[in-house]
Amino acid sequence: MRLLNVETFQFAEFVCQTPPPYAILSHTWGDDSEEVSYSNVLAGRLDSPETRPAKVSGCCDQARKDGYKYVWIDTCCIDKTNSVELQEAINSMFRWYREAAICYVYLADVPPGDEIQNPDSRFHSSRWFQRGWTLQELLAPLHLRFYDFSWQFLGTKGELCEAIEDITGIPSPYLLGIHELHHASIAQRMSWAASRVTKREEDIAYCLLGIFDIAMPMIYGEGPKAFQRLQKEIVRSHNSDDSILAWGLYPHTLPSFSSALAIHPSQFASSGQIVSRPGPGTDSLDAHTGPVRLNLRILPQPGPDEMFGALNHPRGGTRRDR
Repeated sequence: MRLLNVETFQFAEFVCQTPPPYAILSHTWGDDSEEVSYSNVLAGRLDSPETRPAKVSGCCDQARKDGYKYVWIDTCCIDKTNSVELQEAINSMFRWYREAAICYVYLADVPPGDEIQNPDSRFHSSRWFQRGWTLQELLAPLHLRFYDFSWQFLGTKGELCEAIEDITGIPSPYLLGIHELHHASIAQRMSWAASRVTKREEDIAYCLLGIFDIAMPMIYGEGPKAFQRLQKEIVRSHNSDDSILAWGLYPHTLPSFSSALAIHPSQFASSGQIVSRPGPGTDSLDAHTGPVRLNLRILPQPGPDEMFGALNHPRGGTRRDR
């Protein structure tokens, strides 16, 4: 793991040792000119206050005030020209956010004085709540603080939990770490990403690896196949949870199926109330031989040409009920 020293603005490597307590930044990327890359740091861009972006300066200043010597910032602490390092970082990122001493969320589009609790506020419409990568950055850290454009403190995840639940649809027990993520069904977790977007098509799958505790190689250029690969890996690892098939659920309609697996998390938009059924479950899914195979209870239907299989996951109540 590579960390940035908040005093010297130089890198420190922690490869075979546990890193010291560090702060970690969560943000949305701006134009390339606004971000600092690994090569920029090596070239000395952070050596002078005049050439440091406000995002980096604010993060390092806040970490220094909070007593941390190091920070991790995704734009510059990963050498993205090194494909092996990039792959390792993406597969490790959820853990790095989970193990951070504190996570700072920098909301570049939220001005000072914003009325956070107002549904029409800039906080509620912030781009940070719409991006794919920031989903794991919301869920993984145990301690998370929000800051506005000028690095004014807005509140902790716990203090703002009700507003965040309304914005994201994620029940507060999962936001606050009261319930572990694996207690939520696959369909429910997929629904949390339904309205989120990524710059690269493949990243809508890669940004969910930590949410499902999955590791897999990155193949940029594979397009929608990345999300198919992710789902097959989920089936192999969680073969007692058949809620991965509970997509396309719209009131009074049935989806038109071309595959057993969804093509995008948006197809799980109505699956947020698909909850895990208590009990040991059954190994009903198998993806080891190529196609997804499953065992379902067949429900009798009056029509001679229709047959329905029952998944093992019921619909729960509203978010506030759980």
